[in-house]
Amino acid sequence: MITKIKVSNLTSNNGNKIPNQFEIRTNKGVYFQSYNTIIAFWNNKGQIFLDSNSWDYSRTTGKYRNQFLGENIAETRKKIASKEYKLKNLN
Repeated sequence: MITKIKVSNLTSNNGNKIPNQFEIRTNKGVYFQSYNTIIAFWNNKGQIFLDSNSWDYSRTTGKYRNQFLGENIAETRKKIASKEYKLKNLN
């Protein structure tokens, strides 16, 4: 089976494409990639995985990770602590 993949830039509040910040849609779910690193994966079952090494790599990555997840860093940390989000090597 051929996997369909669609890559698009995240967009700013003004509707502009944000360079180096990507949403990658596949038939398994949606990935968030910052530059060349996968940061998060939201699968079709609603489970969210964050890269164990890079999920909080930089301020810029964090800003767009928050946008992708629709939450702030405190909420993300709480969900990691409660095991709602799983840390995994995504790269």
